[in-house]
Amino acid sequence: MQLLRLLADGRFHSGEELGQRLGISRSAVWKQLQQLQIDSEVRLHRVRGKGYRLEQPLSLLSAEAIRARLPGRRVWVEDRVDSTNALALRYLTCHEPPFVVLAEAQTAGRGRRGRHWVSPYGENLYFSQVIRIERSATQLQALSLVVGVAVLRTLRQLGVAGVGLKWPNDLLVEGKKIAGILLELSGDPADVCQVVIGVGINANMRAGSGIDQDWTSVCLETGRQVERSELAAALAVELEQVLRVHCEQGFAAFHGEWEASHAWQGREVRLISGVHEIGGTVLGVTIDGGLRLAGEGGEQVYSGGELSLRLQHDS
Repeated sequence: MQLLRLLADGRFHSGEELGQRLGISRSAVWKQLQQLQIDSEVRLHRVRGKGYRLEQPLSLLSAEAIRARLPGRRVWVEDRVDSTNALALRYLTCHEPPFVVLAEAQTAGRGRRGRHWVSPYGENLYFSQVIRIERSATQLQALSLVVGVAVLRTLRQLGVAGVGLKWPNDLLVEGKKIAGILLELSGDPADVCQVVIGVGINANMRAGSGIDQDWTSVCLETGRQVERSELAAALAVELEQVLRVHCEQGFAAFHGEWEASHAWQGREVRLISGVHEIGGTVLGVTIDGGLRLAGEGGEQVYSGGELSLRLQHDS
């Protein structure tokens, strides 16, 4: 990890320089570089007389920088995990919320309905925040939509133009996915439960394989690399603010803002639940976060964790 941080600026560094800074021989540097490419899947360029550099500079996470923006908050920054949500759930066995878990990479990142979330090393934001909820159904009501508002505000702070919300848990820029949300519960929703708020944001990804939908990133939209530690801290601060308001006022406090940024308002869509599909026109969302859909039988409201929304003519 120390070697990767030395190379993260994307500039050339000689083997001699790297060896001196790490206190190892040049041959040991070469061995570490070979292993680095295997472990982190980063690509290195080697030029005789100049040394080594990464194909693209990396903005690696700094736990210290993030904690400085979140006084009193426990923050874990890991190198590589199966998923930050899964690790957060395991941490619940020995740590009390609230806390935040981040990682440089995920080997088994997950989206809704078990979809794989592509998680290249050091490029995007893999973020999970755990909160505690006691005897309050309103705090769970429309929670993914409220989190979407926090992500929306954070992206706009970074200068991402044209970002919109897709019910119930995605953020899009001109139809391309830039962020997604995955909520997971532990405990009894009717009594005391913990909620893991998982957020994935495409931050500095410029190319990707294995992604089954159109996507974009903050870097592609703004033309500049994102400082991922600043992004993580900004998101955590925004989440704290919206969750506090949501606890006091419910989704009603965000309903207008959410609908004003609704990417598919008025669009013809298909609502998918297992093998069943329902077609209609999106009218908006209800005050408790349900999707309002106009179909052949008139307006209907839908809510639930296993529903998936697609544009009518998308495959």
